[in-house]
Amino acid sequence: MALNPELKIDEASLITSTLIKKHKAASAETVDAVELKARAAQLALVLDLAHQAFARQEPAGQIVERLAGRLHELRRDVAPALWQELIPLAQQHRVAAYLKQDPFTRWSFEKPRGYSGDATLLDIYYKHPSADEIVASSSELGREIFAYTSEAASSVAGRERREILAKTVDETAARAENAEVLAIACGHLREAELSQALADKRLKRWIGLDQDPVSVGTVNRDLAGTVVEAVDGSVRGLLRRAYPLGTFDLVYASGLYDYLPLPVGARLLQRAMELVKPGGEFLFANFSDEITTDGYMETFMDWPLILRSAGDMWDIINAAVDKNHVEAEVYYGSNRNIVYARIRKRGDLGS
Repeated sequence: MALNPELKIDEASLITSTLIKKHKAASAETVDAVELKARAAQLALVLDLAHQAFARQEPAGQIVERLAGRLHELRRDVAPALWQELIPLAQQHRVAAYLKQDPFTRWSFEKPRGYSGDATLLDIYYKHPSADEIVASSSELGREIFAYTSEAASSVAGRERREILAKTVDETAARAENAEVLAIACGHLREAELSQALADKRLKRWIGLDQDPVSVGTVNRDLAGTVVEAVDGSVRGLLRRAYPLGTFDLVYASGLYDYLPLPVGARLLQRAMELVKPGGEFLFANFSDEITTDGYMETFMDWPLILRSAGDMWDIINAAVDKNHVEAEVYYGSNRNIVYARIRKRGDLGS
């Protein structure tokens, strides 16, 4: 889907599915025609079985769970270049007409905001009140599918990430008086609604940076009267030091790294640490390579992500910072569908 020109999304932030697909396909792999034919037939059988199950009106959640599991296995078993050839075959299959009745799947595939993983999509799986009408206006079958997709392990992990962000902000306010916080690619900054430190007015400022003007406007509308301020800004601008932001006790990027190749992620980490005060922290999160909804997300949701292991997170850290100047840790969320990296600048350093 083409970008909405009115939104002026900055592709330097690598959040369009087209750019992620280019990243994943950027290899010397050649696709064997015989294997492609065999795997396409395997995929067609999987999709036909799901279509037949819908036609028989079997429980929607069970159908999608089986389908997601089979897509995950197929994605795992084939080379990345071959999998990229299979994705459009899945998207064109007639079973998609059932699956797109799910508001979560439909929003992700259609991309009304012009790019993958937008803030409204997060609101949908957060089950945020602002998305209630989107869900309520779906068909009965769509709501049945949503009952499954919104409780899949990856969605549960996404809601936990929101809680972890709010908790991290609150911990920052507890250790630093008049704490200053920066959220990179902040979306709708829904974690602010969970922050006790914000409610108790224990923060000096909380800046949200986002390239989507709709998200910036939503944050400034919903959090008017607080110390939160959202501003327009892209990863490209951040790397070019285009914004006079100052320094912060906490800088974080909650979903951005899902779309950043290692070199860009490492450069952003370096830049983020320039914005961190001595004793402050940078936190970033990434969907884990242990998720089992990856095949479904990349096909019917058209939501490709760069999935990472704990080792991959360390690769970004090791490429970006001198461990003599920081303390770093990598850890998983409770169901291991999201992995986190936390880098603290040593307090005795001026830079």
